[in-house]
Amino acid sequence: MQEFVKQLGLKYRRNVAGKTAVFNGEEVILEETDWYLLDLFRLWWRYGISFIRLQMWVEEIMEKFMRIYKYQAHGYAFSSVEELLDSLGGSGFINMTRRPLSDSLLELGVSQRFIDEVIAPVMRVNYGQNVSIPAFVGAVSLAGAQNNLWAVEGGNKQVCSGLLKMANANLLKAQVTSISPLHSGEVLQYQLNFTAASGVGSELYDIIVLATPIQASVGSGLQFQDFAPPFDELPGSYHGTVATIVHGYLNTSFFGFPDPRLFPFASILTTETPSLFFNSVASVCPVNISAGFRRKQPQEAGVYKVFSPQSLDKSQLKTLFRSYYSAQVTEWQAYPQYGSSQGLPPVELHPNLYYLNGIEWAGSAMEMSSVAAKNIALLAYHRWSKQTDMVDQKDLMHRIKTEL
Repeated sequence: MQEFVKQLGLKYRRNVAGKTAVFNGEEVILEETDWYLLDLFRLWWRYGISFIRLQMWVEEIMEKFMRIYKYQAHGYAFSSVEELLDSLGGSGFINMTRRPLSDSLLELGVSQRFIDEVIAPVMRVNYGQNVSIPAFVGAVSLAGAQNNLWAVEGGNKQVCSGLLKMANANLLKAQVTSISPLHSGEVLQYQLNFTAASGVGSELYDIIVLATPIQASVGSGLQFQDFAPPFDELPGSYHGTVATIVHGYLNTSFFGFPDPRLFPFASILTTETPSLFFNSVASVCPVNISAGFRRKQPQEAGVYKVFSPQSLDKSQLKTLFRSYYSAQVTEWQAYPQYGSSQGLPPVELHPNLYYLNGIEWAGSAMEMSSVAAKNIALLAYHRWSKQTDMVDQKDLMHRIKTEL
């Protein structure tokens, strides 16, 4: 993603400092301060060296994962998510997609208290799920909870629109309804039927890349017709989450701060507590940050983003906010329901028919999708040009050193 930002000449959004706290339904049990050393001491005092063990574990995984950029820079591709993960971390990475995060962390020596009060809140805000998700998914989530995150000035969507413009692609604004294989001798093409504002239509393509979830729970409306054998429906489902953007006054008393002027937090994460009806609430900054911008203070009307498993009713909104001007609700199938499928979806559904979103079952993030997209671009090129020596190669680190 950073390379895309550089190629497109985009700028990073100015960072706005803000503290985070963890709420257990009754009180704030963990909070950031203005002093880094104090935060470290509090972590050590409450959890021992669990946070150090976690940090070392995540860093080791990310160091291995970073190999993918070198592999792709040399043009290598992988025919499945398993092959990609195996090239980076061997059987250890693949096993991490099959084993619960909590089990891996306990084996590592991380305390149950640290898992409940620190790890679980991060999983809830990032994936709306608990610590039973696969360990590799959890590692991706924890890597995304680091302090070096960034956003694009003007909105991250500019990356997508900028890449589309740079590619000079012929964009058809239409809903694809079905895909059918057409054989002409040994030549295979695919017919895409679609519905646009001007009516229905169809086009023939040599290569198809599906970049949307196709599990039944998502309801993509896409049909696979005349495939032999018939195209099997991919197992698993996606997890529904609700994002509510509220313009109003946060009820800081709910979090144990009767005086809003004494409430120092920009975001609140939550533990897995039955009585809590939301996963997180956070102050939202605009996509463009001016030099003199400051966050709204809790005693002022601000814009907040609330993640919850279900839509918030009026009584729940009144619990979280003293009063509010507006509430905009967006419900969507945000990420896989981890544990609803055994194994990882295929990358190659059929010759020259590729599926990008299978990577989400190993870890759902923009960077993961970008890696999967480049892998498919390389894979499709090598398949088309019959360069088998560039696909699913073993011991790539040694191979690349030899090439150099």
